[in-house]
Amino acid sequence: MLTIAYSDIYQHPLPEGHRFPMAKYELLPKQLLFEGTATEENFFIPKAADEQAILRVHDKAYWQRLRALQLSKSEQRRSGFPLSADLVNREVIIAGGSMQNLDYARKYGCSLNIAGGTHHAYTNRAEGFCLLNDIAISAAYGMETFDLNRILVVDLDVHQGNGTAEIFRNEPRVYTFSMHGEKNYPLHKEISDWDIPLPDHTSDNDYLNTLSDALPVLHRKVDPEAIYFQAGVDVLATDKLGRLGMTQNGCRQRDILILEYAYRNSIPVMVSMGGGYSVQLADIVNAHATTYREAQRIFF
Repeated sequence: MLTIAYSDIYQHPLPEGHRFPMAKYELLPKQLLFEGTATEENFFIPKAADEQAILRVHDKAYWQRLRALQLSKSEQRRSGFPLSADLVNREVIIAGGSMQNLDYARKYGCSLNIAGGTHHAYTNRAEGFCLLNDIAISAAYGMETFDLNRILVVDLDVHQGNGTAEIFRNEPRVYTFSMHGEKNYPLHKEISDWDIPLPDHTSDNDYLNTLSDALPVLHRKVDPEAIYFQAGVDVLATDKLGRLGMTQNGCRQRDILILEYAYRNSIPVMVSMGGGYSVQLADIVNAHATTYREAQRIFF
């Protein structure tokens, strides 16, 4: 059964100038229902991550200041969002959804979060529209609850998963793989277990060949018990922040490579949406919807 984490709070309103990147969270579920990729039964309302789960990953002092809305102006600018209680609650619920994604993926093979992929959040700071790192919180939950020892993070957002790399820098049970734009944000890259920086305007063929070559190497290195797939669609040539040269079909083939690898090897895969900033909102929604279409086709 296809399972999808979604809550109305994902649509949390922001001041003018911040609304566009958030609109996809309202439109994507509607698109999936309209086209028949999902029904109401496929959606679940995620529970908030508890404090214990958050503190497995994030510094206690940072979490307390975040919860109390005490981040400085410069810290808020670095996060990309004006801080509010609703925004913090949104991130806590997204993280809870990613934790439940692990439960459902272990049961059904694959589970997806309409939001998530907040890979720029560090142990002790917010960055790049990310306040809490849902991937890391869910992975830590998997290690604590299910004794997972071989977790593979496949981060294919156009921006490096710098926060995830920092959080798991000294954690051998989590292998961080990031394939991202070499000259894109963040200016200072962290060191993942394996980084593949891509030049501007990388084409479908070059991207897919690189990823195809990497997957068997990852399988030999990690032999994963669980996969966290950050499926950002800011790899598209139409993306305002992306700088790569991929088409909608290329992005689809990328998703197929990861999802079929997980299915073929019976590895639970949790999928979070990550970034997407194309000029046309329809391009963003279609690319994200394709991830769900392929998950439904391959697993169910």
